[in-house]
Amino acid sequence: MPELNGKMVVVTRPRENFPAFASLLEAQGASPIPFPTIEIRPTKETQFLQSSLKKLPSFDWLILTSANAVKVLSNHITSDSMAPSLKLAAVGSKTADAMLSAVDLPLIFAGPDVADKDNEVLVAVSDVAKGQRVGLGNCVEKNHKTIAATCIADGHVAIAKTPIEINLAKQLNILLSDVGLAADSILMDPTTGALGYGLEYTYSVMERLRLAALMGDAMTSMPMICTVGEESWRQKESKSLDAPKSWGDATERALVWEEVTAIGLLASGGDIVVLRHPQTVAAVKSVLDKMFA
Repeated sequence: MPELNGKMVVVTRPRENFPAFASLLEAQGASPIPFPTIEIRPTKETQFLQSSLKKLPSFDWLILTSANAVKVLSNHITSDSMAPSLKLAAVGSKTADAMLSAVDLPLIFAGPDVADKDNEVLVAVSDVAKGQRVGLGNCVEKNHKTIAATCIADGHVAIAKTPIEINLAKQLNILLSDVGLAADSILMDPTTGALGYGLEYTYSVMERLRLAALMGDAMTSMPMICTVGEESWRQKESKSLDAPKSWGDATERALVWEEVTAIGLLASGGDIVVLRHPQTVAAVKSVLDKMFA
C-alpha cells in the first residue's frame, strides 16, 4: 500500500496484539504507534456465558470469530454443552490456529465435500496447521493431486474417500502414491453405511479390503476411517421424535444406532471410527477393552 509509506499509524488494538500488526504496517512503510484502547481479560461475571452454553444443543453450528473467543470457550465449554451433531467453524486463519492450539487430540478437517471448494478450504487449513499432522478430507479422484501435494508439503494425512467398492478404494490409493504421498499419510474412507442403510454391504467390502492387505496387497493396507456419527445420526431412526412407541425411547435408540454401527465396522477391519456422542464413545471403548483384554 503506497499510501501508507511514511505515515504514522496509531494502533488501538490490545497491547499483546500490537507486535504482529505493527510488523505488517512496517512492511508497507508505515510507522506504527502503540496506543491500546482495549484490554481483553477474564471476567468473573460468567452467568450470561454459562446460560448461552446451555442452549448450544439446540443449534447446528458454533462459529468462532476470533482467537479470543476460542480462549474463553476452552475454559468454559464441556462435552455436556456439545450436542452430538454440533459442528464447529472458525472464521479466519488466526482463529483456526487458536482452535488447533486449544486441543491436544488428533484433528480431522473436512471440507464441504465439493472437490473445488475442498481444495480452497483444505489448502488454507493445511497452511495454518503446518507440521501438526492433521487429517484433511475429503480427498477424491478429482482433487487428489492438490490434496496430496498439500499433505506432502505440510506434513498432513489425506483422507481418501471413494464410493464403497474395493477397486475404487485401491485405485485412489495408487493415484496418491504415484503423486508421491507416503502410504503412512493415507487414510481410506470407503464411505460407510449405517445400521439398516447398507451396513452389511459396507462390512463385506471393508472385510475384503482387509483380507487383500493381509494377502500382501500394499495398496489396500492403509488404515480405514469410518464416519459413523455422520452416517448414524442423519437417519430417521436416530432423529425421529414422532416414531411409533414400539421403536422405544428416542435417546436410547439413537445411541444404540451409533454404537451398533461403530462396533460392526470395527469388527470388519475399520481402524478409526468418528463418533459424535460421548456415551457412544464410552460404550465403544468398553467393547474394545473387552475384545483386547
